[in-house]
Amino acid sequence: MKYLLLATAALSSTLAFAAEPQFDVKRVSDDIRVMSADDFQGRGPATVGETKTVAFLIEKMTAAGLEPGGTIGADGKRGWTQDVPLRMSDIVGKPDLSLTYGGKTHALTQAKDIAVRAALTGQDSVTIKDAPLLFVGYGIKAPERGWDDFKGQDVKGKILVVLINDPDFEGPEGKFGGKAMTYYGRWTYKYEEAARLGAAGVLIVHETAPASYGWATVASSNPNTMFDIVRTDPKSAHTAFESWIQRDVAVDLFKAAGLDFEKLRADARKADFQPVPLKATLSADYKVKTEVITSKNVLGRITGTKYPDETVVYSAHWDHIGVGQPDANGDNIFNGALDNASGTATLLELGRAFKAAGPAERSVLFLAVTAEEKGLLGSTYYASNPVYPLGKTVGVINMDGTIGPGPAKDFTISGTAKLGLLDLLIEEGKKVGRTYTPDPRVEAGGFFRSDHFPMAKAGVPAISFGGGLDLVDGGVKAGKAWRDAYVKDKYHQPDDEWSADWNLEGAKLDMGLLYGLGRRLADGRDWPNWSQDSEFRAARDASAAERK
Repeated sequence: MKYLLLATAALSSTLAFAAEPQFDVKRVSDDIRVMSADDFQGRGPATVGETKTVAFLIEKMTAAGLEPGGTIGADGKRGWTQDVPLRMSDIVGKPDLSLTYGGKTHALTQAKDIAVRAALTGQDSVTIKDAPLLFVGYGIKAPERGWDDFKGQDVKGKILVVLINDPDFEGPEGKFGGKAMTYYGRWTYKYEEAARLGAAGVLIVHETAPASYGWATVASSNPNTMFDIVRTDPKSAHTAFESWIQRDVAVDLFKAAGLDFEKLRADARKADFQPVPLKATLSADYKVKTEVITSKNVLGRITGTKYPDETVVYSAHWDHIGVGQPDANGDNIFNGALDNASGTATLLELGRAFKAAGPAERSVLFLAVTAEEKGLLGSTYYASNPVYPLGKTVGVINMDGTIGPGPAKDFTISGTAKLGLLDLLIEEGKKVGRTYTPDPRVEAGGFFRSDHFPMAKAGVPAISFGGGLDLVDGGVKAGKAWRDAYVKDKYHQPDDEWSADWNLEGAKLDMGLLYGLGRRLADGRDWPNWSQDSEFRAARDASAAERK
């Protein structure tokens, strides 16, 4: 402990901040403790957890002196929230699930062998009888990359068995740019493509390395309440049956069909891969409770003095998984302390700091979004229904899991996007003696898994900040060990709980860096953009006239 204190002091001396702003890490810790307490019930949307969380955020934003930044009500005044209509679906009771292969019917247990999501198509039941299984590799159709795993096969009425991630995950670098996951590697894409092609359903084969998380994460998340934005034609985005299966189940399935899973897995990394029937069928029968509910994004704001219609956004998702299947200790509350009560508490503290420092020339929005854990739904809704024009949104600084193991000499962002906002962050880091380390786990597809992504798709320069792993005490080795242990034992599990023993000195340094970037944008005339070769550049350039 003495060494840590000395090291922290030395780093703080190197990373000297001005007298302002001041960050109260005890207050941040207390906010995390409250939001991740059992009585908040894991902060699931449309639950008592949402009611408590929204009220807490409004209370804290009001106390900080922020202005209501939400939609304008019938009285002509802005409220604190933006309504987010969502379809909510639950499987009623235990689903009847089975695979038939090798002349036998094999019952599948929810959360043990398979993880089935409630249908988001609006139907109140799912009945599938002996639907044939078809292995389609990574389940990707990417004409711009010269890739098509389906090769013209009619998949209507079939269950698609697909691999997670994309073909370059295990190398060598090919049509998907190397180890960094593309959107084609995300499970959301797999479901969307299956729906576009009219398949009956999807079985994603879980493997820890390419998924970047273990089966416990899949098993805890998928059987719980599912949400989606309200769609005119939900079947265009979802099949009725969306699921993951354990790798061992897939290996047995392939073996019974006289096929070698590992060989076909390797074949799927080649562009000439052909779909393979599996000589197996799937049956499923269960009821679905579905309804449309309204969740809330919470918005606090400080109006700019000179350019009030130009907005710098800090964002964090307030929701977590809620109440789910109990773990080995009988704990069924997914408290979500780091993910993402920590980011939300950081959002509040940054709001306090901006208010204390006085208004900037541009407006600053503190946006706490809902339903990130359900598919980035709150941010997706905001990007489609912005309260403040996206063309005049300077940039988005997203925070997801902001408490690390202690002070770090570096920092990172999710993914490897090239954009001016990152360049500015790197410059701010240099001012305080911190260096940028590219995302060490680009294969995990982090760029597509946080709330900056819907804003990026809409063209707004957006990053999701990550604290570094090069720790003052223990270096990169200690940082990676902490990260790996968190992913294995706590991520999306009931053990993600508040601790009085957290070392929050690193969080204080991170808040200083995040504040510095936001203040620079809010007091300056920078309009960051994406790199010329970015897939998001065209959307940003389309709104260029708004920024003149």
